[in-house]
Amino acid sequence: MRGSGRRGAAKWLSVYAVTYMVFLYAPVILLPLFAFNDATVVAFPLSHFTTKWFVVLWQTEALHGAVRNSLMVALSTAVFSTVLGASAARAAARYRFPGKAPVMGFIMLPLVLPEIIVAVALLVPIMQMGLSLSLWTVIAGHVLICTPFSIAILSSAFQGFDTSLEEASLDLGETRLGTFRRVILPLVMPGIVSSLLICFTISLDEFIIAFFLTGTDVTLPVYIWSQLRFPTKLPSIMALGTILLALSVVLLVLAEWFRRRAARRQGIEASVTGGLV
Repeated sequence: MRGSGRRGAAKWLSVYAVTYMVFLYAPVILLPLFAFNDATVVAFPLSHFTTKWFVVLWQTEALHGAVRNSLMVALSTAVFSTVLGASAARAAARYRFPGKAPVMGFIMLPLVLPEIIVAVALLVPIMQMGLSLSLWTVIAGHVLICTPFSIAILSSAFQGFDTSLEEASLDLGETRLGTFRRVILPLVMPGIVSSLLICFTISLDEFIIAFFLTGTDVTLPVYIWSQLRFPTKLPSIMALGTILLALSVVLLVLAEWFRRRAARRQGIEASVTGGLV
């Protein structure tokens, strides 16, 4: 009876997993299908195979400007968020200070707040201070929401770091800055690269904050939203979505690879240290 019950549970679990995967990824599969479809109407049955919609993207100057803006915003956000995230993760893992838990909880709060609330909360003081909306205001908003992700990634890297290596470097006469640069940074570098990739991907795909805080220079998601009003532009948007989907998957796979590499390195480091002890 127990064996049959376990087999039944495993069967229903498999059905649930397959249903969940189909529900999650079926809309994504439609992107490349219609991106290579010759018809201007996004509907079945499909017409002939074509790559002309990708050629249209290459010939659209407004799209090129949006891509440059998004790349500038995403790169700046990734760097600023990773620097702030590394500082916060290092402080949380290495030091004890009054109000540590509330402070870290407050920093991680954007993870659970709706983005539209964050966008409005940023827009109001910006307008009250008389500042103009630009790509820099978008970067500020993206840094706010990406820094908690960076902290979450880098916390495990810094918490798994063997402090005896840092202490040995200081005992040998190295400065704290030199110890961080020569000892700590190389060991947590895979986590930093993972943080850069994750923050870059989040900023590149983010729409709500960019929509509220952007000025005349629009980012790529805002440009895509503006083109959805024109039905004839929809196939080229499908082609653009296919490119963004492939880029996001590649970046996320690389980020996960670097994260696992950091975990393996710290595991090897811990085993070597334990053997020496």
